[in-house]
Amino acid sequence: MANTYTQIYLHLVFSPMGRENVISLKYQEELQKYTTGIIQNRKHKLLAIKYMSDHVHIFIGYNPSQSLPDLLRDIKANTSNFIRDKRWLPGKFQWQEGYGAFSYSHSQINDVIHYINNQDEHHRKATFRDEYLRLLERFDVDYDPIYLFDWI
Repeated sequence: MANTYTQIYLHLVFSPMGRENVISLKYQEELQKYTTGIIQNRKHKLLAIKYMSDHVHIFIGYNPSQSLPDLLRDIKANTSNFIRDKRWLPGKFQWQEGYGAFSYSHSQINDVIHYINNQDEHHRKATFRDEYLRLLERFDVDYDPIYLFDWI
């Protein structure tokens, strides 16, 4: 749309069904590249992405021409199909319902990118559950533990 200018930075977090450790290290780079294409084809700017065995972090410059729920639906549906088509896992792969979306200012971009790129190191000290709960608390997000992820 002409004369519409935005600066919106979002950190997206979601997990496989049951928060299982199913995303193998050997497939993470290919999955990150595939996800990058989905995001860029929808006119968002990818700033950082990191798949872990039991969750994913995506940091984008968000284009509000697509609703956030539609973007997450597109990412989850397409990557689920991609994983199934590649037969990386026995059985049916799917993402858990829901996601976390956290906004940041322009001055925080480098810190968030560094945080996402250093997930391996970060998770030597903290679990994904701890990390996710800390994000919710840091951003003062009201939540009901019943509706968080299905923690195994």
